[in-house]
Amino acid sequence: MKIEFAATRPEAADVLAFIVTKSSFEGFVFPLENAQMVHDTAKLARFKGDIGQSFLLIASEAGKLVRIVLLGVADGDAGDYQKAGGEIIAKVQTSGAKHIAIHAENLSAKASAEAAYGAALRNWRMDKYRTKLPETSRPSVEQLTVCGAPAEASGLWVTYQAIADGVALTKELVTEPANIIYPESFVERCKHLADLGVEITVLDDAQMAELGMGALLGVAQGSRRPARLLAMKWDGTGGKQERPLAFVGKGVTFDTGGISIKPAAGMEDMKWDMGGAGAVAGVMKALAGRKAKAHVVGICGLVENMPDGNAQRPGDVVTSMSGQTIEVINTDAEGRLVLCDALHWTQETYNPEYIVDLATLTGAIIVSLGSEYAGMFTNDDGLADKLSAAGKASGDPLWRFPLSKAYDKMIDSPIADMKNIGGKGAGSITAAQFLQRFIKDGVKWAHLDIAGTVWADKPGAVWDKGATGFGVRLLDRFVADNFEG
Repeated sequence: MKIEFAATRPEAADVLAFIVTKSSFEGFVFPLENAQMVHDTAKLARFKGDIGQSFLLIASEAGKLVRIVLLGVADGDAGDYQKAGGEIIAKVQTSGAKHIAIHAENLSAKASAEAAYGAALRNWRMDKYRTKLPETSRPSVEQLTVCGAPAEASGLWVTYQAIADGVALTKELVTEPANIIYPESFVERCKHLADLGVEITVLDDAQMAELGMGALLGVAQGSRRPARLLAMKWDGTGGKQERPLAFVGKGVTFDTGGISIKPAAGMEDMKWDMGGAGAVAGVMKALAGRKAKAHVVGICGLVENMPDGNAQRPGDVVTSMSGQTIEVINTDAEGRLVLCDALHWTQETYNPEYIVDLATLTGAIIVSLGSEYAGMFTNDDGLADKLSAAGKASGDPLWRFPLSKAYDKMIDSPIADMKNIGGKGAGSITAAQFLQRFIKDGVKWAHLDIAGTVWADKPGAVWDKGATGFGVRLLDRFVADNFEG
């Protein structure tokens, strides 16, 4: 869908959308031939401009029938305007309409850009494998024009479009099936970031073996798909910021559980067990696309966890790149094995002051938080506050969980430095405690367990059913608010 900003409404528009606040609706003057009829009909349908309210009717305008959509935003904050833009798409995406015009004469520049942003986010879907999709289910909207917005809106949109493009990459990587996206092809899908100025480094399995990444490679050894470590570097500071901010993502492109195999029911969902790596790739595209004035590296540990005759067994002991040994009690607790080597390599290679890792790490976090929040674990209160604020502002919310020595003892092993799972309780916490053992003194670190938020069983305000793109907007906002002068 093409999105543009214009001074007046294009004649070709067949959807006319209006976003109104609760306080302005009563006296709102619609620039329509049948303005009073629209107003009276909306009131009859109990539309008041409350948050989340919407109303659609078909009326005559300039000699043709058009769809008229009203969206309420109550008092209106940024998230409300994004949701309104998404709701427009939800209502008309497959209706046969081709051109949406959002009347923005009553909106600020930021609100206008936010509405277009929400529409862009909600419009993404993947239909390329659906060869017999009925015409009534096919997206028909080709263009969205924001009309009459302040001149600054189009400039703001450039930034929002870059973030939307990053979210789209994440959704694409997460949605693709595991026979299409595996470690090598994940890397190929990200190579176009070089065109935006991102420096890309790829380590193959032989190079990782030479570095001693026994934990990561242990997960991959049961698959015929070789592991990869993907590093993406964006420096928008011109070399002024020596130590980068680091994002590290778990990229298990398919997770059978290995020898500790998962139940068959629902295993197809494990194509999205690389959601953390997908988010890292997406935010790197967003930052480079909007030319962020920050120095950031994104690292993706990419493996496939399969149960063949060469797969690691429960009870095996592996040696991580840090030199610490790990007793593998459960091969389905594999994400932390991938991350521990990726985290250590990141610190050795880039010496970051801050590290944020993202991973679909535990089912326990879904039990705790469902799909509404991602879990946050961190060794720094200031970092917790910054991430929480970015989550609230971006619409990717976080909820902090504890770390302590009491939980840390639960992963001590009688034959190695640690084991990869704790007891029956506190599964998300002991997973985070495991990762913390690989963080160097002085490094400010946060672990985000996003297992419940990367995939949705029903549509949301700015995503369709399926991949949500969780993490991209969060991390982009975190960078914008704290690392760009």
